[in-house]
Amino acid sequence: MQVIIVLLHIVVCFALILIVLLQKGKGADMGAAFGGSSQTMFGGAGAGSFLTKMTTAAAIIFMITCLLLAFMFGKENTPSSIMDNVKTTAPASTSQSSAPATQQSSAPAEEQSK
Repeated sequence: MQVIIVLLHIVVCFALILIVLLQKGKGADMGAAFGGSSQTMFGGAGAGSFLTKMTTAAAIIFMITCLLLAFMFGKENTPSSIMDNVKTTAPASTSQSSAPATQQSSAPAEEQSK
């Protein structure tokens, strides 16, 4: 199921990019005055309403697949924070632990010499 939604998401991404790139900009009417009309491909009314509806449909599908993928991959048993994996152990100080050990080891040596 996840693979199908990921593939659908990728296809919709590319379709959305292409649909947006096919739409005419604000200055496209001036280009048509010098080289003919590019609106005859989609009929006499032009490509505006057709591409607008296609953009809306692709955007809705894109948002739905984004939400589905977020819910599907977000439900895994992963820690909610990176701090959940950190073990909280009290660090031992090397200066404090070495001093008593030296005093203890020197005391029996003094007793043995007496």
